[in-house]
Amino acid sequence: MELYNSFSNTYIEAGCDEVGRGCLAGPVVAAAVIVNKNFKQNLVNDSKTLNFKTRQNLDIYIRENAVDFAIAELSPEFIDEHNILNASLHAMHLALDQLGTRPELILVDGNKFHPYNYIPHHCIIKGDSKYLSIAAASILAKNYRDNLMIKLHDEFPEYGWNTNFGYCTKTHQKGLKKFGPTIHHRKSFRLDYDVEIDQFF
Repeated sequence: MELYNSFSNTYIEAGCDEVGRGCLAGPVVAAAVIVNKNFKQNLVNDSKTLNFKTRQNLDIYIRENAVDFAIAELSPEFIDEHNILNASLHAMHLALDQLGTRPELILVDGNKFHPYNYIPHHCIIKGDSKYLSIAAASILAKNYRDNLMIKLHDEFPEYGWNTNFGYCTKTHQKGLKKFGPTIHHRKSFRLDYDVEIDQFF
């Protein structure tokens, strides 16, 4: 299915998405992307439908061809203090703060958003599979976070973050059972799942 290039055909639009809400460890990451009519789809789609290599290649394409983009992250400590929903929405605000081009309309993946700087916004369920700007934001956010978790795996190899990226898997649970949580774990999240749990990310 080809994604829409624009919601309004009139305003400068920024698509926003986040990744990492359901993880037990690591930050939540959000991205904001502005595209124009010259931005081609080139396989850009919901990041969850793309393999690692395709996402990495598209990351370069988006950075080189988007009108503007920005990425922001918020730590497990912030998540524990403010809850994951507020942290996710605030991360989107931080990404929007970094854009050099001021959007006139914000497109948000999902059904919740906190108003931002008096700019109109639309929440779109499964927006990352409908609009190019949101899909591009999902790709940048996921690549950024996955690469970060791979680096953290070098420091904490017991939890399998190079493959599960902080989500709850058997390897992650076995690491928690044996070694306990790290400074990168979200203390407000339930961390004591049964190690026989199936992967659910």
